[in-house]
Amino acid sequence: MFDFTPDTDLPEAERYRQLADAAFALTDGEDDPVANMANLAALMAEFLPRLNWAGFYRVIGDELVLGPFIGRPACIRIPMGQGVCGTAAASGETQLVADVHAFPGHIACDATSASELVVPVTRDGKVIAVIDLDSPNKNRFGQEDAAGIEKLASAIADRI
Repeated sequence: MFDFTPDTDLPEAERYRQLADAAFALTDGEDDPVANMANLAALMAEFLPRLNWAGFYRVIGDELVLGPFIGRPACIRIPMGQGVCGTAAASGETQLVADVHAFPGHIACDATSASELVVPVTRDGKVIAVIDLDSPNKNRFGQEDAAGIEKLASAIADRI
């Protein structure tokens, strides 16, 4: 049994360090990417407050396809370059969106989402997936969140 329950009073940088450590421990020795993404989605949902969706979209051909997640049902396919997730995947750059309703071309899978953080996961210089975090709160995500999830993406890239 795994118990990675974080201390709720941790500074953000420490919370993300512990999240990355837990993710690395949880996926150690497991080579099934779907199993690892499922556990990582659950881990992010447990570690990160004020989320309504946490999970993955995988790059398959010229689109993103829904991967394991925690949250309400979501869009299954997203064309590369469209929406926040498609923009992150096409550009290879983190998308930190304070208000999704102000993002041109935002794809609303869950009407309660107000802000979003999407981080590309790269392996061998290619984007293979994105980590997608949604919150019902505007301005939920900041630079510390982006840096923390970028480190997580780097740490688990060869395990998903």
